[in-house]
Amino acid sequence: MPTYATLVDLTDRDVQNAQELATIWGEIRTEFEEHGAELHDSYAALGEHDFLIVFETDDNEGAFKSALTLHRHGLEGKTMEIVDTDDFSNVVDEI
Repeated sequence: MPTYATLVDLTDRDVQNAQELATIWGEIRTEFEEHGAELHDSYAALGEHDFLIVFETDDNEGAFKSALTLHRHGLEGKTMEIVDTDDFSNVVDEI
């Protein structure tokens, strides 16, 4: 199953407190599951982006739906497919 990562920015979201953010992660996880995606990890980040979200879904359609779920919750992000480094090494070795 493909793995995806989203770099999330809170620039347009008016977050009142950290508790509010904790609440929406549960809602997001439920909505991801409704369209076949599994939210694996979410991290708060220092630097250019505020959060990193890692999830799996069957295909690009599920990834698009997941990205739209984040957008619906006011979380702007950049979603990309990612590959485990060991798997990537195997691909490179085959070339």
